[in-house]
Amino acid sequence: MRTPEESVSEAQALLDAGHPFHAHEVFEDAWKSGPEVERELWQGLAQLAVGLTHSARGNTKGGARLLLRGAGAVAGWSTRAGQDRPYGMGVAELVSWAEALAEVLEREGSAVDAAAHAPRLRGGVREQGE
Repeated sequence: MRTPEESVSEAQALLDAGHPFHAHEVFEDAWKSGPEVERELWQGLAQLAVGLTHSARGNTKGGARLLLRGAGAVAGWSTRAGQDRPYGMGVAELVSWAEALAEVLEREGSAVDAAAHAPRLRGGVREQGE
């Protein structure tokens, strides 16, 4: 079993490598093995990763919907828990990333490169080309 910090680090490495579905599995494991109070956080993160997966596979409508659902879950958890940086993750930055990517998907309707559009779980949003 991973610690929450290990889950975040492993998921980031998978996102950076262009493997958002595998990152989703790391988040899913965290929500199933972690404390009930954090379930919404980990589920929201898993939805963000699956949203990126769909977006990369060309299901832009479904991807946008999952990104927005995940953003809502993560933001809702943050509001209730009073934590905007759980395990060093920037909740506000993740919500902004998801909303911006969903907007691009809805506007352009074409698949995205998962690695190039992966979020930075800690430390803000990745700059294009980083």
